[in-house]
Amino acid sequence: MHLLTVIDHPDPNSFTAAVAAQFNNGAEAAGHTTEIADLHSEGFDPRWSMADIESDRNSKTPPDILAEQQRIARADAICLAFPLFWWGMPSMMKGWVDRVWAWGWAYDQLDNPEKSLQKPRTGVLLVPAGARSDEMETAGYLQALETAWTKGTFGYFGLSPRKIELLHGSTGSAKRRRALLERSYAIGFSLPQPGG
Repeated sequence: MHLLTVIDHPDPNSFTAAVAAQFNNGAEAAGHTTEIADLHSEGFDPRWSMADIESDRNSKTPPDILAEQQRIARADAICLAFPLFWWGMPSMMKGWVDRVWAWGWAYDQLDNPEKSLQKPRTGVLLVPAGARSDEMETAGYLQALETAWTKGTFGYFGLSPRKIELLHGSTGSAKRRRALLERSYAIGFSLPQPGG
């Protein structure tokens, strides 16, 4: 299986980058090939613009988006790695999702509003979070993220199976962070096949 890991963090030495690296190491140890899209180091422009709107109208995909879609076309599995930011995605990842998974390419909502135009791919959201799991569950954030991301957005993208892996306590002790890195490796190692 070929895995595309998309990373959103401006610091190449961040914990997000470290968990993505361990996730990829686990996937490679399981025999998968990996590819990394580091949105910051590559200078991806997350801004939705008139060029994107016009491309929807005239079917001329902007070159930067076409390059991202070609990466996705090669992938059997996709991991999005980003820190939980104001209970959502940071702007670079959100812009990547908004611009790359375009109407007419990822979905059309005409014949079947819940069907993706893409082939099934395994999907993982690898999300370091400073908050504790019990805090997030009590406040209803876990259910909100499941609804918005797992049941919503990533269904339109054909990601199946798909799962949010929240790495709680990522700002905690060195011991806790080591455990989260080990967990990230295990998640990559046990990556399920698409459609499973």
